[in-house]
Amino acid sequence: MLGKLNFPEFEFSFRKHSGNIEIFDSIRKKYVKNTPEEWVRQHLLRYLVEEKNYPASLIAVEFSLQYNGLKKRCDALVFNAEAQPLVLIECKAPHIPINQKVLEQIARYNFSLNVPYLVISNGMKHYMVSCNSSPSGKNIHLIKEIPTFDAL
Repeated sequence: MLGKLNFPEFEFSFRKHSGNIEIFDSIRKKYVKNTPEEWVRQHLLRYLVEEKNYPASLIAVEFSLQYNGLKKRCDALVFNAEAQPLVLIECKAPHIPINQKVLEQIARYNFSLNVPYLVISNGMKHYMVSCNSSPSGKNIHLIKEIPTFDAL
C-alpha cells in the first residue's frame, strides 16, 4: 500500500507477484502493478463508481487514442449510455503537481476524443472541467466538485 490520498477509505485486494505488489483493478478484472499513479487511479475509479454512481460497465481503463499520428493512452474514459465518450480522466502520482504541463497533456488527448468533461487527479487534488464548444471557440469551466453520473 502507498500513502493516504484525499479520497474516502476503500478496501483493495493486493498480491505479490514477480517481486511486485499488485492491486486488483475491479474495472479491468485483473491485478496490476501498484505504482503511485495506479494507486491514484484505483482510488479515483472506486470513488466514481461507489460514491458518484458511475457505472463500472461504462468505464474503460488505459483507453488507446491517436494524437498527431502517435498512439497514446489515457488513464480512463467514461462513456455515456449511448457509448459516446463523456469524461476523460488523467491521473498522476501524488508527488506530481497538477500544473500547466498536465493540463496541456489532457487537452492534447481531448483533441482526438472531444469529450465534454475532463478530470485530473494526483490523489491529493482533483479537478474537473467542462469543455463546451461554441461559435467563439472552446469554453472551459472549472467544476467545484465531481458530480454524480446522473448529473452529467
